[in-house]
Order: sequence, then structure tokens, then C-alpha cells
Amino acid sequence: MVKKILKVTGIVLGIIVVLAAGFFLKAYISVESRRSTHYNVVTQPITINHDSATLALGARLVKAKGCTECHDNDLGGKIFVDDAALAHLIAPNLTKGKGGLAPDHNVEDWILALKHGIRRDEKPLLFMPSHEFTFLSEQDMGAIIAYCVNLPKVDREFPEGNTLGPLGYILTDMDKLPLFPAEMIDHNRKLVKEVKAEVSVEYGKYLSTSCQGCHRENMKGGEPVAPGFPVVADISSTGNAGKWSDEQFIETLRTGKTPEGKILKPEEMPWTMAKEFTDTELKALHLYLNSL
Repeated sequence: MVKKILKVTGIVLGIIVVLAAGFFLKAYISVESRRSTHYNVVTQPITINHDSATLALGARLVKAKGCTECHDNDLGGKIFVDDAALAHLIAPNLTKGKGGLAPDHNVEDWILALKHGIRRDEKPLLFMPSHEFTFLSEQDMGAIIAYCVNLPKVDREFPEGNTLGPLGYILTDMDKLPLFPAEMIDHNRKLVKEVKAEVSVEYGKYLSTSCQGCHRENMKGGEPVAPGFPVVADISSTGNAGKWSDEQFIETLRTGKTPEGKILKPEEMPWTMAKEFTDTELKALHLYLNSL
């Protein structure tokens, strides 16, 4: 009887192993195929100004949009995910120092990355939030590019490449990990010239694209953005933030502490990026969130 039970148990376990291996193999093949996709796009020309006001705007935007969170404060790159099960992902050196961008890396290459989520070899960038940057105005994208092309050289090399772990392949295949933002972009969409900086719902909506990656398009939040992370908060009018005054909203995003006394962890809620927004921007964002 015991031998029979052990035999049946062994068969069941064997079937489970085979099914798991087959599921992983399917995910691996699918993800690697997507990773090798070539995107043939025509870039939209952008006028790049290098005056002091534009460079100052670009310097602020690279912080407000999270560039320094992944690529480090000097934009010289860093390893921002290092989990054997999930992935080993490197935010590359964005300067032209050793280990950085090629000497002939140009404005068109920047547009490919920011607006399209594509490398200069036409393959997709990994985990680069281009699906958010693609909604920038020409003025703001141009300011970011102007600032980045003038970065001091940083010598920083990364011998390892980007690799995915078993969980990374499975989550990507299930569309639970936005590894290929290029897939989410309308590559024919044209950038608007400028969005007027004022306390308006329209301007708030424009700014909210930076929030959508976690809080979703409707700003209602929901399931965690990754394993081990908390449930994402509802920041629309029906959530806690809908009860706050403009002053409380601004104070929360400047200090990381809510009116209720909750301390926001930067790795879960990047208020360190949001604090770079101006008062006008934060009031417009709060106005838009309360309109939902």
C-alpha cells in the first residue's frame, strides 16, 4: 500500500514538474522573442534649446521624472534591480564617459529612447518608462535632452548585462512586469508643443502620467506593482488624498509624511521625485486627481 502511494505521489510530482517546465519554457521563448523585436519608427524632429532656462528646466525634470532614481544622481548609471529570482537590471550610464553612451549618440537616439522606448539598434529598452515619457510636451522632452547631452562625463562600467530570473520571465509573459514599454506606445503619436503651466485640470492630467505606472490610469490604485510591495493606494477623489487640502497634499509630497501621520517609504511611493514639482504643478495635479 505504501509503495503504491509513493508511486502515485511520484507520478503526480513528475507531472507537476513537467507542466512547470513547459510553462517556463513557453514564457522564456515568448519573452526572448519580444526582446528581439525590431521597431522601425520615424522620429519626430524636436527643437533643442540650450539656454540657461531650458537647462534649468531639464535639470529639474530629470529628478521629477525619476531619471536620477534609476540612473543615479549623476546619471552615471547603477544596478537598480538585483534579485536572482526576478531580474538583474542595470540603468545605464547616460553620460559619454567610460562605460557610457557612444561618442556619436545624438538627439535622434534620445528621442528614440524617451518617446519610443527603443535603442538605436531598434530593439526595445527594458523597464524604461518611455510609455510615460512619450506623453511629454516637446518643450519638456527637449529640456531633458538638452540637459542630458551636456552632462559631465562619468566613468562607470557595468561588466554584467541585463538578465531575467525565472520569476521575471513568468511575470513578463503574464504582463505583470512592464519590461517592454515600447509595446505600450503609439509610435505614430506626435508630441504637443507645450502644455501651459497653470492650476488647471488639463495641466494636472498632463503631470499625472508620472503616477499612472503605479496608481493606474484611473488613479484608483489596486494590486501591488511587484511581489513584496504593498497594495497601491487610491489617490483619486475617493481615496485618502481626496480629503486633503492643497497645502496638505503639497506637504505630503514634500516631506513624505501624510496628514494622518503615515510615513511614506520612497521605495514604495517616490515622493522624493514628486517634491521636485512646483507648487503650481502640485496644485494642478491635486485638482486633476480630485476631478476623478
